[in-house]
Formats: sequence, structure tokens, C-alpha cells
Amino acid sequence: MISREEFIVNILKKDKELILRDVEKKPHFGDVRNDVKIISDFTEYSPLHNGHLHCMMEAKKQVSDGIFTAIVPGPFERSGRGLPYIMTRGARADAAICVGADIVVEGPPMGIMGSGQYSLCLAKMFKSLDADYIPRGYKPFTEFNKILQRINQGFAVIPKPYKIVDLESKEILFYGKLDEDNYVIVSLSKSLKKIKFDFKDKFIFIKRVQGVSGTKIREAILTSNLKSVEDMLPTDSIKVLNKEIINGKAPLNNIRDSKTILQRVNEDSREDIERLALIDNKTVNALILNRPFKNLDEIENFISQGFSRHYKQRILSSIEAGIFKDTIHEYIENYPSVIRILNYKNNEVLKEFKKRIPHRRLEICQ
Repeated sequence: MISREEFIVNILKKDKELILRDVEKKPHFGDVRNDVKIISDFTEYSPLHNGHLHCMMEAKKQVSDGIFTAIVPGPFERSGRGLPYIMTRGARADAAICVGADIVVEGPPMGIMGSGQYSLCLAKMFKSLDADYIPRGYKPFTEFNKILQRINQGFAVIPKPYKIVDLESKEILFYGKLDEDNYVIVSLSKSLKKIKFDFKDKFIFIKRVQGVSGTKIREAILTSNLKSVEDMLPTDSIKVLNKEIINGKAPLNNIRDSKTILQRVNEDSREDIERLALIDNKTVNALILNRPFKNLDEIENFISQGFSRHYKQRILSSIEAGIFKDTIHEYIENYPSVIRILNYKNNEVLKEFKKRIPHRRLEICQ
């Protein structure tokens, strides 16, 4: 059995080849068939917990004849926070199917994109799937109801510094900052409007369940204390996770390809480091002036603070992946050049899904 470190290195190598191959492909378009409803959700499932399950079941209850299609990111196995996922997207897709999803497709590579970039990719995926419904969990508070109502009317609502504004009327709907789940909804409405996808009455807003903490779950997994959070996880999700742990494929959320990161920072030219996705000139200058580095902690100390508390981890992920800014722009332009199916419930569901979106190029991951 190979080590988890070798396992990660192999994934990163294959995913870089995948991204570069996708850049060369052009999207395929055709006629859409509307006889089956597509419920499309985007969730990391790292890991899949009771909050995710609640959102899935509520959506399926409201659209009982729909195909629940989960969009699970994605190449390089790095989250929007720039951190490695606990399990591969293949394992996360397995868990989704086990608890009730019908189809799981591969989402964008969150860890090497800006938040606006992956929000745009998500919007393009929803449009490519011709999604009829988009379920999203949210944290309720009085002022947010007006924002949700405006979005369900098909209007884009955009985040500005310390306020939320209706893009069309310029009305200020809320003063303040939104938490992560609520922010994602607002950002997605802006991206959907940008690509001219009509999302009127498509969102299914579902209140988040109480008593579930993704942070506590991840900490419990890292400290081998899964029993302390068993009440937050579906049984099938625990089974998939335990299987991955036994096979040496989890947990992965504390593992990076340190050798490649150090090699790039210590040996690559300034020009090549500058070309990497997300990286800023201040960080480039600091890395060049202070190299060579001996470990990742030293590198992290010279990465600028950036615009979010996750910025340093996202820069590490960018260096690790080795994908250039211009490649990311081409990737987004063509996204999704192909819809990769990570897993599916059964052959009948797969057949109906293919009939529903004959306008897209599909690929089943083995």
C-alpha cells in the first residue's frame, strides 16, 4: 500500500493533466429535453454530514420526480479555503450516492481559483445542466428574508463592502457582512445573472439544521475521535469514511505535496512564480528575496495576508498545483468543456440523465 503522501502526489499529477486537457476542449451544445427535472446542488461533502443530508432530502421531497445532481469539487482536492479535503472527490461522491443523491458530477477546482472565479464556474455548471431547481442551505435572520425573496424573483443581489445591494434597482437590502453559506447564495445570484441564466423561482432555500459543525467533525477525524461526532453524520457517510481510512486514503486534510511546493518556490524563475494562479506581486517578491526555504511554515510566513483569512492556504495550493493564471482564464472560458460523472445511483438514472442533457459532452469517471 502506498503512503497517503504518495497517494496525494499521484492525484495532483493526474489532475494537472486533466485541467490542461480540458483547456484544449471546446464545449458541446445541442437541444435540451425538459421531460425530467434536474435538482442541482453544489456541496463539498468534506465530509457529508446531517446538514447536507437534510438539504438533499428536503429538496427531493419538494421535487419528488427530479434527478438530484450533486456538484462536488473538483481537481486538486483543495477547498475554497485552500485546504486539502478529508477524502477524494470519488469517495465524497460515493457517500453522496449512498445517502440519496442520484448523480454526482465533478465541480471546478476551488482551491486554485478566486471566489468570484469558482462562483462563475458553478453558475456555468448549473446552466450546462439546465438546472430546474437549486437547493441551498442558509442561516436565517430577519433581514435575510428580503434578500432571498429578491433572488427568487430572479434578481441578482451583490455583496459590496459591508452591505448587500440589488444589482438592478441599486437598493441596499442589508448593512453588514454575511456568514459563508449566506454569502455563497448572494454571490451565486450575481454569477448566474452575469451568464444570463434565468434563475427565477429555481432556488429552494432550506434553513440550516442546528447542532452540526463541519469544523468539529474535521477535528474529530484528525484526532481519531470520530465517535464524538457520530450524531452529526449519516451512518453511510461514516461507512465510506472508515473504508477510506482502512485503505490508507483518508484523512487527507493535513497532507500536501511539500516536496513540489519547496522545489517550485526555491528553484523556479520569478516569471514562472508570478504566472501562478492567485499569487500577488508582494508575495512573489518576498519569496524570491528570502529563498531557499526548508519547510512550508517558512514559506507561509512570507505569503501576504491577502483579502481573506484563507489566503495563505490558497496560495500554497496554487504553488502546489503549478497552474498558471492564463490557463485558469482559458479553463473558465470553456467551462465545463465536459461534464464528468463521478458516480450514479443506477443505470436507469444514468439513462434518464443522459436523455435530459444531450446538449453536453459527458464522461464517466472510472
